[in-house]
Amino acid sequence: MPTVSHLWTAPEGSAPMEHHETLEAVADGGLRGDRYFLGTGHYAPYDVCQVTLVSSSALAYVREEFDIDLSDGRHRRNIVVDGVEVVDLLDTRFRIGDAVFEGTRRRPPCAHVEEVADEEGVARALRDERGGICADVVESGSLEVGDDLTVVERLDDPDALADAIRERARER
Repeated sequence: MPTVSHLWTAPEGSAPMEHHETLEAVADGGLRGDRYFLGTGHYAPYDVCQVTLVSSSALAYVREEFDIDLSDGRHRRNIVVDGVEVVDLLDTRFRIGDAVFEGTRRRPPCAHVEEVADEEGVARALRDERGGICADVVESGSLEVGDDLTVVERLDDPDALADAIRERARER
């Protein structure tokens, strides 16, 4: 079962990431206290992700192959998950804790990530699927380190969506 290993926010663009044990996700807003929730992110308001996720396996690969340790949050992503490649969550609704998210797009690294990390090669190391994804908060709720990540429904599979609708109808 995929689980959350780390939670991060930054109060403003370029500020160091702060580690949390718990966070509050706000529907159509993001993570309470994070730079993009507050409108103070480096790319606000033009290129905003409500929430960003990265796989712990991607960070391990960066450490092993590029000798760059980003475990201190310099990857600039909000949620680090074990047991799943986050690109598999695109076009998918998933639950972490009490909150529901929807994977919306890839979040490739940029020159700003490398500048803030203050280490040459970070952007190159995080390219391709290692850069993580963006997600929107669909249902508000709290989440914490150790929470399971469970798929609610796949939005790109019409049969799965129909099955999910039928299941919700049966529950009522």
